[in-house]
Amino acid sequence: MPIRASGRGRHAGEAKFGAACRACPLAARCTTAREGRTITIGPHEARLAAARIRQADPAWKADYRATRPKVERKISHLMRRRHGGRRARVRGLIKVAADFALLAAAVNLARLGVLGVACRNGAWAAGGG
Repeated sequence: MPIRASGRGRHAGEAKFGAACRACPLAARCTTAREGRTITIGPHEARLAAARIRQADPAWKADYRATRPKVERKISHLMRRRHGGRRARVRGLIKVAADFALLAAAVNLARLGVLGVACRNGAWAAGGG
């Protein structure tokens, strides 16, 4: 089906299947619309397609597997440890966001200390000494 500009601000285009749906044996699984299925294409579809192609690359998958568990583990630490990440200690979205930002900053600062990163003579340096 050709993709036509939708004329709506939020969508890049639409593909209307109409008559093709009437001849399709799987139409009942796909749509209940009498006019057939309509697929809306979002404005970021080209970027999403390019990202899907990059994600199929074995090198990208290896890099993702190497870094993703570390990120998930740190988020888990914020949520379940004594930091109290699952429960808000204050009320209101702005206060909760500020409280969580302070918690994340404290955890990051503690991590820098474990790694031995410190400010010495006005410059940040890693390692002992």
